[in-house]
Amino acid sequence: MADKPVGFGLLGAGLVAPFHGKALRASEKAQLVAVADLDEARGGKFGGEFGCAVYRTLDELLANPEVECVNVLTPNAYHFEAVVAAAVAGRHVLVEKPPAMSLRETDRMVETCAQHGVRFGVVLQCRVRKPIQAIKQAIAAGRFGKLLMCSTYMKWFRSEAYYFSDAWRSSRKSGAGVTIQHAFHYLDLCQYLMGPAKRVDARMENLAHPKVELEDTLLARVDWANGALGVVDASTALWPGTDLRVEVSGEYGTAIMVGERMDTWRFRDDRPEDDEIRQYGSASVGTAATGPTDFAFFDHQVVIDDMADSIRHGYSPAIPADTVRPTLEMALGMYLSAKLGQPVELPLASEDGIFS
Repeated sequence: MADKPVGFGLLGAGLVAPFHGKALRASEKAQLVAVADLDEARGGKFGGEFGCAVYRTLDELLANPEVECVNVLTPNAYHFEAVVAAAVAGRHVLVEKPPAMSLRETDRMVETCAQHGVRFGVVLQCRVRKPIQAIKQAIAAGRFGKLLMCSTYMKWFRSEAYYFSDAWRSSRKSGAGVTIQHAFHYLDLCQYLMGPAKRVDARMENLAHPKVELEDTLLARVDWANGALGVVDASTALWPGTDLRVEVSGEYGTAIMVGERMDTWRFRDDRPEDDEIRQYGSASVGTAATGPTDFAFFDHQVVIDDMADSIRHGYSPAIPADTVRPTLEMALGMYLSAKLGQPVELPLASEDGIFS
């Protein structure tokens, strides 16, 4: 007999919620039970579209015994309280990136989930893309030899209207800004592939959104702990927006993902499976370069299906929160570096005052 689908409840019915809703509707392992949003009209619209119960508060959502896992889709600065409350109530948790706005909060969330025996995953769905998994496996197999560089380039466009579509999107303390809100996915891919950074040297500017008091552009150098170097070039100022790039190079090979497709896959030791790997992905699949909803829900479904399996079968989810902590530390280090105007060593000696 097949396992009963795991019941999911969404906390937040904002911009990203429909992607979770579509993924849950398409899933055979999970089902959407309910949504909660303080905005009754927004929650009601979502509930009508996806056919689920509608609540206003997290407490109401947690009172529904069919909700086994809570997807926390609130503004970034509100992740911490929601994750802790859900864990204390015995619910498994998937939280949108970043997991929190501080390392202290992230550590507390991980500890609370462990104490209450619940699974805790982060929605960094780009990790599951086939080109990234191929690169990860090639690194593990030693195909790159000594790793020399890992860089990411995200040259996107967001209109000024985007930043004022929700109040928090123009507030750095609330979790906005290109570094922690947009580029976090691609910082994470580099960290996922390379391991932690040991030094960051960052500059942040606002190039095209003068009414918004946060950075729309990040330029940073990264020294990876494994000895490789890297560059992060991320912006939401560059009309019309072009696909992101993640590049990994070593002494024996180079791999480049553009959007969600493998653009370059070349090694000195060419293997039979390489022709298939070069075909991974498609240029027709949107990856949010030109607008905040210009992407598909398929990667979200992989993350949600994996979370359902981890709940039913008792193993760690594919993207556990502790594996994302180094990405958050790197992002915080970049904010501190830009603030001080000098390189910052990692791990951070202190995270106090970074956003003040």
